[in-house]
Amino acid sequence: MEPAPAPQMVRLALPDSAPYVTYSLIGATVFVYLLQLASQAFLTFDFPVGLLAKSNDLIRDGQLWRLFTPALVHGGIAHIGFNMYALLIFGVGLERAFGHGRFLLLYVLGAFAGNVMSFLFTTGVSVGASTAIFGLIGAELVFLIQNRKIFPNQFRSAIGNVIFIIFVNLFMGLAPSIDNWGHVGGLFGGVMFASFAGPLWNVEGIPPMLQLVDQREPRSIFTGAVVTAVIFGALAVWGLLR
Repeated sequence: MEPAPAPQMVRLALPDSAPYVTYSLIGATVFVYLLQLASQAFLTFDFPVGLLAKSNDLIRDGQLWRLFTPALVHGGIAHIGFNMYALLIFGVGLERAFGHGRFLLLYVLGAFAGNVMSFLFTTGVSVGASTAIFGLIGAELVFLIQNRKIFPNQFRSAIGNVIFIIFVNLFMGLAPSIDNWGHVGGLFGGVMFASFAGPLWNVEGIPPMLQLVDQREPRSIFTGAVVTAVIFGALAVWGLLR
């Protein structure tokens, strides 16, 4: 009987592109925060917050951009520092997996979904990118589940880490000063979009040179964006009319 052949080394090529959307989002958010600091110093009030924060009364007056723009303004250095760190940690990998345009769409829809839920269930003024960050976390959860066969050895630990992060942050969000409804909305928005539009990786090529190819069709990405926007848009309209 001949001995079994030695295991062959296989190279699996992962998507590799610079996450410039993630870096651009961080840069834009930090720039707006610097404007906040300058405004507080020279105008004695925070003009960006006054223009961009979620305010239910102003949204009902027609300032609908406030369902998106609160992700650009923050309540302090610790607030923006934590959110930008989370954006860097989740954004780099997700942008490489989703691609630049789809990742940006995910971020915007997560912010929108979170701010709609905040508009419906909280009355206070809200700021922060955590709505969009929770959208990324929700998309990470769906991405791992849908591609679990690609990374069988890492799946359990990775999915456990994401679930742990979700529960810890939602628990921390029970503090009176934190808008947890925004977190919940962002999470659901990210899950909803990624369920339709997230990458479905398939291994292609000839060993030992294999690569991951996204099998998701463009029309599914479009469907995911439309479904998420329509559902949360309808909730926003309901909130405006009630």
